[in-house]
Amino acid sequence: MNVFELTRALIDIESITNNEEGIGDYLYEYLLPLATHFGGTIERMEVEPRRWNLFAQWGEPLTVTLSTHIDTVPPYVAFRQDDNYIWGRGACDTKGIIACMIKAVEDLLDAGERNFGLLFVVGEERNSAGAYFAGVNPRGSRYLINGEPTENRLALGSKGALRYEVFASGKMAHSAYPELGDSAIHKLIATLADMQRIPLPMDPLLGPSTLNIGTLAGGRAPNIIADEARADIMIRLVGDSTETKAALARAAEGRAELREVIEIPALHMNAIAGLETTVVAFTTDIPAFGGQWGEPFLLGPGTIHVAHTLEERVPKAQLTQAVEIYQQMVRHLCKRESK
Repeated sequence: MNVFELTRALIDIESITNNEEGIGDYLYEYLLPLATHFGGTIERMEVEPRRWNLFAQWGEPLTVTLSTHIDTVPPYVAFRQDDNYIWGRGACDTKGIIACMIKAVEDLLDAGERNFGLLFVVGEERNSAGAYFAGVNPRGSRYLINGEPTENRLALGSKGALRYEVFASGKMAHSAYPELGDSAIHKLIATLADMQRIPLPMDPLLGPSTLNIGTLAGGRAPNIIADEARADIMIRLVGDSTETKAALARAAEGRAELREVIEIPALHMNAIAGLETTVVAFTTDIPAFGGQWGEPFLLGPGTIHVAHTLEERVPKAQLTQAVEIYQQMVRHLCKRESK
């Protein structure tokens, strides 16, 4: 298969988070002959029942690992293509990237090169379960090339994320007699309004930290004073979170309860000569690896602006280009390590 055909084959397999087994099986069967023929190894790294990472390696020591995730967000969107784009769920996030990494490895192996591997992980779109598992089961890699849609530009930084659930409690009453109740919704709205007014940090490279109220729910009926309300908020971090956390706690004090769900730190990364660079606002699996798979680099075809949408697509030209860029990066990093 060429890179377009392999991208289609991967898109055709629905792999929404927690349902990665099918695409994992496909990739294992695809890579097994490649590992056998070129003297490599391949293993399933079980994260939990019916969910596993896939790791293949050619040569020792392991210098560079090409990695991305095999799960997607819902809903499933079927494959289609035109002269310029491949469309469908995972086209850019990240099944086109998987195809590019595999094709880059095939070309490198044909050229007689070694000391690299492929690591495909589960669960990035939910909680990075596969990357956290890999982080405590490293294989000695010195460099990690993580694949996410960056329009084939090397990311010099990525924002982090801080997610909270916000809960407010009150007392039910007939809405005609609000003085007999205590509205949880009113408390929550006031809390969220104060949170929106919090001055957030700015980073010279990453830009401003931002806050998003992602979900909002509560109450029982229009004629009942609400006894409960809840919201989910996400802050895109650009640095240390200490003061932001303190400000959020002050906004909630006496009105709502904050429950921290996850914190992912912001990252600053290095350049490679000859590659165009960018900065991204999204988070990746890289922090979950904990540095145990080597110095990270972030690059992939496609734009994050259409990921997670019904219009997800990837330019065919960028897929072709990414195969060459991944080869270039592997060769550069292997050469750097050999000096």
